[in-house]
Amino acid sequence: MKNYELVLHQVEADLAAGRLRIGGRLPGERVLAEQLGISRPSVREAVRVLEAMGVVRTATGSGPEAGAVIVAEPVSPLTAVLRLHLATNHLPMGDVVQTRLLLESWSAREAAARELGADELKVAEELLDRMDDAALPPEEFHQLDAEFHVALSGLAGNVLIAAVMASLRSAIHGYVLAAVPNLPDWEATAVGLRSQHRAILTAVRGREPERAAELVTAHIRGFYQAAQLAPFGRAEGGAAEDDGGAAGLG
Repeated sequence: MKNYELVLHQVEADLAAGRLRIGGRLPGERVLAEQLGISRPSVREAVRVLEAMGVVRTATGSGPEAGAVIVAEPVSPLTAVLRLHLATNHLPMGDVVQTRLLLESWSAREAAARELGADELKVAEELLDRMDDAALPPEEFHQLDAEFHVALSGLAGNVLIAAVMASLRSAIHGYVLAAVPNLPDWEATAVGLRSQHRAILTAVRGREPERAAELVTAHIRGFYQAAQLAPFGRAEGGAAEDDGGAAGLG
């Protein structure tokens, strides 16, 4: 069971028992870590995923609005969609990629059409800052990468699409990491990915819907072309590139 699943199950149980309500605050990191037997960084990661799903919203500080607050009840059909992640590692890669292209291009377009505040963009920006560490091993880089794409989809404001993207998260991380050995130069690819991520977020922040959608599409297709993986391993006319100058997606 993934860490965010443990936290989600805890939220569901507490809501059902009346210990939590919509608008209520999750226990602190230390308390949740002790209750669930996971580390505090794992709790932090889980809360970020739940925020991208639209289940909680977070705020820093020590005032009455600080912490993680429940803003939506994870009930059916949302719960049923979240459970899809249990099977996603067995889905054909081509199906997952095509689904990503549909969802992420739409999400980027919709997010860029919205007037987003600095607080709404904060999670995605912090993930990119963490990915700037040149010493990150590929596995950790791609974990952050998958989180970034979930967070980006969440900016569209559609809770269901954010939930579907979160349900695909483990599959995305798994097959992207498996593709790393196929890349001719991981360090150069990582530089390109960082540039592409920044360009996508800049287009969203700058309210350029079509550009944001085009960059995400090129980013996803480019990675599979570079790694020579189906369904884009034998692209016509060469690998797609964006302003980052290197094939991408992670």
